[in-house]
Amino acid sequence: MRGLPARSLDSTVDVIAVVVPVHDEQELIAGCLQSLVAAARAVRAITSIHVVLDACTDGSALIAARFPVCTSAVEAGSVGIARDAGVRAALRAFAHVPPARLWIAHTDADSTVPLHWLAHQIMLAEQGADVVIGTVRPDFRDLTREQTDAWWATHTPGVANGHVHGANLGTRASVLVDAGGFPPIPLHEDVRLIEQVRMRGASIIASDGAWVRTSGRQYGRAEGGYAEYLRTQLVPLAASIRGIDESHAASEIST
Repeated sequence: MRGLPARSLDSTVDVIAVVVPVHDEQELIAGCLQSLVAAARAVRAITSIHVVLDACTDGSALIAARFPVCTSAVEAGSVGIARDAGVRAALRAFAHVPPARLWIAHTDADSTVPLHWLAHQIMLAEQGADVVIGTVRPDFRDLTREQTDAWWATHTPGVANGHVHGANLGTRASVLVDAGGFPPIPLHEDVRLIEQVRMRGASIIASDGAWVRTSGRQYGRAEGGYAEYLRTQLVPLAASIRGIDESHAASEIST
């Protein structure tokens, strides 16, 4: 976890809003919301969970209705639009709260967060972070043995790699608004947002202190997303890293 720069401004967080975009996740959304409700109860701040049902044709809405969450619906078929709709709903709900004191956490409906997920983000926020980039781990029950070995070969527990995942992200509302919010695109909206945030000089910290478990399914809701990475890129990446390590070892032996 990288150190935080000193801040002179008050970094207190009074309110937390969690935004969850959903597109046909009836198999996994209950686990997601159950984990979020538990994480919300574990923090002192006022917390609300905003679920955005995006072009759902399954039972996701009925399942979400069982939980103490705020729901809205869009027919966009775009995670960027859905996340933005959730952010806007949170900003309306807490219009009386100074944006710098409103924290917006982000995850996905196919993911489950740990009990200390929000507490960890708020701890970093009150130390001065404007953005927290968290890590994810796939549900290894969805992976082959080769994929599982490859994942562990490319990740070090406790070390944040800095990769941006919408399933584990936290943003101060003021910084999110200043960056223009999530762009209305169907993929990599999270990465594009952080690019804008970096350009504006916000305080960003990457942490593995509250990793999120996300689905390890091989075919996801959008082409080019995490599922495709697991299916087509993970094993070759691990092989290339092993090749580099073996090459370095051979070079050291020869010298």
